[in-house]
Amino acid sequence: MFTHDCTSCHQRSLIFPGQVTGLDNTDHGIVVHFACWCGSAQTLLTGRAAAEPQRRPEPAPAAA
Repeated sequence: MFTHDCTSCHQRSLIFPGQVTGLDNTDHGIVVHFACWCGSAQTLLTGRAAAEPQRRPEPAPAAA
């Protein structure tokens, strides 16, 4: 179980395992696909990789 703020109905809900429709393991973390209580398809990025700070690329040098 976890809580989620729905981007469709804007309600904070408790999401149960039965609402999970899929999991994808990516380089950025685990993407959990689930259905909100309102029926809207939602996703949540979680896992160790999601918690690690992301390095920002160095800005390109200004052309002179």
